[in-house]
Amino acid sequence: MSSSFFPLLFFLPLLFIDPLFSQASLHQSKTLLKSSLVFQPSSNDTIPPTLFFEVTKPINVPDVKPCSLSVLQHDFGYTYGKPPVFANYTFPSDCPYQEFSKIVLEWNATCKGRQFDRIFGVWLSGVELLRSCTAEPRATGIVWSVKKDVTRYSSLLLKNKTQTFAVYMGNLVDKTYTGVYHVNVTLYFYPAVEKMNLFKERGETLGSRVDSNADLIIPFSRDLPLNDGLWYEIENATDVKVKEFQIPQNVYRAVLEVYVSFHENDEFWYGNPPNEYIAANNLSLAGNGPFREVVVSLDGELVGAVWPFTVVYTGGINPLLWRPISAIGSFDLPTYDIEITPFLGNILDGKTHKLRFGVTNALNVWYIDANLHLWLDSKTAKTEGKLLQHDIAPLGFSSVSDFKGLNGTFVTNTTRFISSTGWVTSTYGTVTTKSIQNLSYSNYMVMGNDGNLQIVNQTIHFDDSVYVKMPASNDKLKKSLKTFLFYLYSDYLDQGNRSSLSVANVTLGFNEKLQDADAKSPSSSLRNLQKGKGVMVVKDNLVVSGVGSTQQTYNYDSSNFCYSRNISSSNYTILYDEVRNSCNKRAKSHFGYGLSRWWPFPAKRAVLASHVIDPNGN
Repeated sequence: MSSSFFPLLFFLPLLFIDPLFSQASLHQSKTLLKSSLVFQPSSNDTIPPTLFFEVTKPINVPDVKPCSLSVLQHDFGYTYGKPPVFANYTFPSDCPYQEFSKIVLEWNATCKGRQFDRIFGVWLSGVELLRSCTAEPRATGIVWSVKKDVTRYSSLLLKNKTQTFAVYMGNLVDKTYTGVYHVNVTLYFYPAVEKMNLFKERGETLGSRVDSNADLIIPFSRDLPLNDGLWYEIENATDVKVKEFQIPQNVYRAVLEVYVSFHENDEFWYGNPPNEYIAANNLSLAGNGPFREVVVSLDGELVGAVWPFTVVYTGGINPLLWRPISAIGSFDLPTYDIEITPFLGNILDGKTHKLRFGVTNALNVWYIDANLHLWLDSKTAKTEGKLLQHDIAPLGFSSVSDFKGLNGTFVTNTTRFISSTGWVTSTYGTVTTKSIQNLSYSNYMVMGNDGNLQIVNQTIHFDDSVYVKMPASNDKLKKSLKTFLFYLYSDYLDQGNRSSLSVANVTLGFNEKLQDADAKSPSSSLRNLQKGKGVMVVKDNLVVSGVGSTQQTYNYDSSNFCYSRNISSSNYTILYDEVRNSCNKRAKSHFGYGLSRWWPFPAKRAVLASHVIDPNGN
């Protein structure tokens, strides 16, 4: 489905279908579907299934029994190229509550045997609720769960009508890839009766409505019927997907939520070398350099950009790294919000408009769709607005290559600035909204050892600011300051006798600071850092030994909720797990042995494993 990093792709054609390929999508040529790197299965049925998980903070739900609804149960066998699995969705009629403070979607799945990772999506009436990747199973079985706060989709989930719930997972089952994914999807509705009653007694204010969930959500996804997911497929840099839409004329706020995932030749876009390097060395590789940008246009005008986090799927780089701790964002891919409110004056005319999606420098394939969240003024049939200012700085792009033969260095730097201001008049008065996106990108890449070694060091700064000037109340300021870190050291060694050794050290970082001028909405910060090192010995296309070790620190802090976790694992085994779930208590250790601090990761040399797994992959 994607390209791998150059050294392993070019010199290790037998290691994976494409060596660092994960198979999170099956849109690829038939040759890529052939058996490649495999772990020999074991028939030991006495070992319980292994729990896989992504480290993240627990969802803060009220201490009350929720209403629950089992939405879907299905066994995903050979589902590639077939329609999504459907279920009728209706809000549970036996739930005694009408107002809810939290709604949680829970995905539970098990699998046993041999299987690649698969990308999947969950939609309700065309609105995507979850984008995720499956865990790769082992012979003795695995189990994993994803919990996502889907409260922002309340207006859709609480509708008093039957809707279509859809899940697409393109899985393939044959004599080699035997894993069937057994899936259960459940929704939990947590009531907040007292809080909502007090809120109603006070009456709605514009400030409270700004912080509320949208009244209407318009999907920007493909229409059914399909033998695929509902996402759009962006196949190259000139491919643009367009969808027409029309909004009600009483909207006073609009936010576009964008879902993004990258596959096949662009799964590892951040490691793709420049085209001139590929041409000079007469190589057949995924190229276009390491910079990608999702661009969103409204009626031909650029309104926002997404510079995505470098999600590594569970089969990516070295699959042993993500067992049992999955890579950051792999079980719940991040979404990206673009404030559309300044442009409402252009689309409140009751006419049809066009939204376009494209990807700068894209190779095949990107999966993109979006949800337009709209806030409606129930006291009037028509609001008015005007775009006051829209500034787009030209994309600042520089690329410097210095190579001789297969060895060299490549430096890429990019900046983007978009600023938009507009007003909307409703029964709440005239509100002026200013939205700013300020992004910067740097990628330093090294090719060495005649192309067998690659180092990638990349940083993305993704800053969003929304300023809201409201009548007769305090102005609002919301800032999201994100930093995405990625580091890779990969090397390949030919050991003779049809054997090879691959080494990969990886660092992933997702940091975000939320700043809010309204004291009633506390600011928060997230620092999420993951480091892994892995070694695999491959002979005749079979993994004969290997090790994958991962350590992660997760720290979330706000004025009313804190959570931190320091955890390490090696080959399915948790070595150390320390959790702190309050802002003033000492950490609680779940395992009293193993690593408690980060270990060093060499930047210039390979590190051999201290132990290996057996050829059965257990």
